[in-house]
Amino acid sequence: MTEEETLYLSITDLFTSSDPNIQIGKMMSAPALKYNDKVFVFFHKGEMGFRLGNQFDANKFGIINPKPLSPFKTKPPLKGWVIVSFDESPSWEMLTSMALEFTKTM
Repeated sequence: MTEEETLYLSITDLFTSSDPNIQIGKMMSAPALKYNDKVFVFFHKGEMGFRLGNQFDANKFGIINPKPLSPFKTKPPLKGWVIVSFDESPSWEMLTSMALEFTKTM
């Protein structure tokens, strides 16, 4: 198991054990966390994706190289989603919490 996977699983354990409304799920076949059946984070190729909304300012939270979630070749990126690499993994837990809080408002 890679260091990236280990960290993702640690975050998964932390969040699923803290709230019965958080479940393990999938987003486009990638492992994910869901709150009331809405995906709010996922893990893919050593990176994590977070649903943080259109107003999220990554730089304000010290995220230097966020990427938009763009899974389709012929469609624009999905709005409100940010991909953060393992290089910035110290922020993953905080971003997971923020994504959960954002998803609770939807």
